This record gives sequence, structure tokens and C-alpha cells, in this order.
Amino acid sequence: MANEYRRVLLKLSGESLGGPQGKGFDTETLQAYAEEIASAAKAGLQIAIVNGGGNIFRGLQGVGKGFDRVDGDKMGMLATVINSLALSMFIREQGVEAQVFTATPMEPVAKYYMRDDAVALMERGGVALIAGGTGNPFFTTDSGAALRALEIKADALLKGTRVDGVYTADPEKDPTAVRYDELSFEEAMTRHLKVMDSTAFALCSDGNMPIIVFDMNCRGNLTRLLKGEKVGTLVHL
Repeated sequence: MANEYRRVLLKLSGESLGGPQGKGFDTETLQAYAEEIASAAKAGLQIAIVNGGGNIFRGLQGVGKGFDRVDGDKMGMLATVINSLALSMFIREQGVEAQVFTATPMEPVAKYYMRDDAVALMERGGVALIAGGTGNPFFTTDSGAALRALEIKADALLKGTRVDGVYTADPEKDPTAVRYDELSFEEAMTRHLKVMDSTAFALCSDGNMPIIVFDMNCRGNLTRLLKGEKVGTLVHL
């Protein structure tokens, strides 16, 4: 495989792991994701993954329903650990080493995140699942993904979603929405396009971290993207 990228960080939403319902776990989805991730790792690509937790609990949604924002965000961070543990099991079933790292100490559930440990795992062909967000409330998993992508010196941040790129409007609501093949960070900001949350987007822009938004649920998309094919929308300087 002649990859355009040597090392990437893949951001997956929690809802995506829940399949069509977006809740709990969909084993077919986990299996499909694991097969593509493992295939890429076996081909020599270095992969880190950051999962969201929305299929289990999203802290911000709990505000106004009796949940304190800080404690709600802690619950959301724990949800990302559960998701990462689930996906790691399916990846290991494909014959690829997979280790869950957490932003706060959780031994023996998972290993405390140290950048050098995660990079060492990827360099020997394993997949690093970095969970627990940033370890702090008020930050989304998008921000956590941007931070980790910069820390591990990824070549790109791949945001796997249920749409095939960035559009002029929400394609699920506006049938006239047009997809962009490429965008600059400045264009995305001036056109008020929602690529990632503002904190994550600022981190990627300041750190010159390209973002590729693509449909992870289209079987084979990840493999095609990593081979250098044009998939989704590329956002860059």
C-alpha cells in the first residue's frame, strides 16, 4: 500500500459505534471498523484513535436535566473509555495489538497516556486508542483528538462521520447542499462551516494539522483514503 500518510489520528463519534440507532454498541459496525483499521495497521500505517462517548452519555446534554456540567463531563469521559475498550477487543481479534490509554490514571482498566508510549506502540504496528478526552471538563472529544494529533505528530486528523464531507449546509436537512472537496481553515471559518468545534479547529489551524472529514460508514472509505485516494473533504492551511 503506497500511503500518502505515515501516521494518522482517527476521530470516531460515539454514535457511530452505536450503528443506525446511535446508542449502545452495534457489533457489525465495530467489526467493520476493526477490519479496516487492522488492515491499514498491517500495511504499515501508524494509527491512533480517539472515540467520542455520545452513544453512552454526553455531558453537555445532561445539563438542565439534573446533571452538573463538571460531573457530567467526567461521565462522558468514562464513556469514551468504555467505547475504546470495546473497539480495542475487535481490533485484537484481527491479529493487531491494541492498547487503550487514558488521560487520567485508570490502571488496571487501561494504561495512563504518555505520548512516547503511544508512539512506541504505533511504531511496532499496534493501534493506540487514546480515551478520556483531555482529562478536563469543558473540552470535547474533538478538542481531545486535535490535541493528541498534534502531540503524536500525526500527518492528518481523520474525522469519521456519517456524511461524506463538509457541505455548504446540513445535507441531511438541505437537499441543495453542495460538498467541498477542499477548504482552507480561513474559508471554513469565514463561511461558518462546522468542521469541528471552535477549540479543536483553532488547535488544528494553529498547529497546521490537516483535517479530513469523511464517511466512515461507507465500507472501504478508510482504506481508500489511506491509499491516497480523494475521499471526503480536506481542510488545510
